[in-house]
Amino acid sequence: MSAVKKILIADDEPDILEILQFNLQKEGYNVITAKNGDEAIEQAKKHQPDLIILDIMMPGKNGIEVCNILRQQPAFYATLIIFLSAISDEGTEVWGLETGADDYVTKPITPKVLVSKVNALFRRLTKGETAIIQIGDLKIDREKYIMNYQGNDIILARKEFELLALLASKPGKVFLRNEILNQVWGTEVIVGDRTIDVHIRKIRQKLGLDCITTVKGVGYKFEL
Repeated sequence: MSAVKKILIADDEPDILEILQFNLQKEGYNVITAKNGDEAIEQAKKHQPDLIILDIMMPGKNGIEVCNILRQQPAFYATLIIFLSAISDEGTEVWGLETGADDYVTKPITPKVLVSKVNALFRRLTKGETAIIQIGDLKIDREKYIMNYQGNDIILARKEFELLALLASKPGKVFLRNEILNQVWGTEVIVGDRTIDVHIRKIRQKLGLDCITTVKGVGYKFEL
């Protein structure tokens, strides 16, 4: 029997915390709550949740700041993060996803929709994939979210890691942009081409390797 998944919800609106906690607990999740960004960081470190739901506009540290702080720590490389926001413009959503979030939900929130997104994210994690990808001196551990090149660990944000792992899973194969979006971000998350380009650029910078080739107008492929 699999362990009960832990979810941390951080929002400064008590009504939202209560209704989301109720609906996620009804779904069988163990739910912890926080009223602001500082408390969210404290609770995350204490409980090590599998998923964190962060309101962007919170007093003190906002959701983006909390996400950035947690993503810099190895314990949270693989933690799923969903942003909540009353801001619904595309630019803010793209910005939020580029900081390392796995999904972005606009307010007002429909509990049924949020629960559906949470379930979908957890389902994606259970898909059978080869845990270790080894190509020459490059080793990618999908389970531990660790990438190592020539004996040195390289830190990647969650989506950067998943994107690299996808491309490296089939060296030489050209992955179409839509294929990348569906497999890395999922069909329920709406992101644009710019998001892929930004993540590819960050991966190249961090690896310092000429291993990801742009196939103009088509997509990307991995060649080491």
